[in-house]
Amino acid sequence: MIINDIYDFILHWGIMSLSLWIASLLFPGIKFSSRSSLLISALVLGFVNAVIRPLLLILTFPLTLVTFGFFVLVVNALMIMLVAKLIKGFELSGFWTAFFASIFIAILGFLIEWMLPSQGVALIPMNSSPDTISI
Repeated sequence: MIINDIYDFILHWGIMSLSLWIASLLFPGIKFSSRSSLLISALVLGFVNAVIRPLLLILTFPLTLVTFGFFVLVVNALMIMLVAKLIKGFELSGFWTAFFASIFIAILGFLIEWMLPSQGVALIPMNSSPDTISI
């Protein structure tokens, strides 16, 4: 349904915005000139992660295998650096700031989504008997 899709989009955009904002408070190398640059950066980062990141992951798959998956962290940092170059009010001091911020943003975003009631896995649904396990 279209309303659920819009709700999910706004929810994920809000989580990304919150994660970027907290990262800018914790990492001195990340700065946003205004609230609108933060919101636009979150929107563009979501787009980049949905479109460009999968292509890069496919192209760098051999390198990711050789490094036991650690190269994915480099790809994530490059996505943040790309967004910082594209958005005028988003300042990033360098690669290592983007590297550690991308780890922080991924973990924080995962934790926030995990705590949401709509994202969990219900082992016993409310409308069925306790003998039924639904995953």
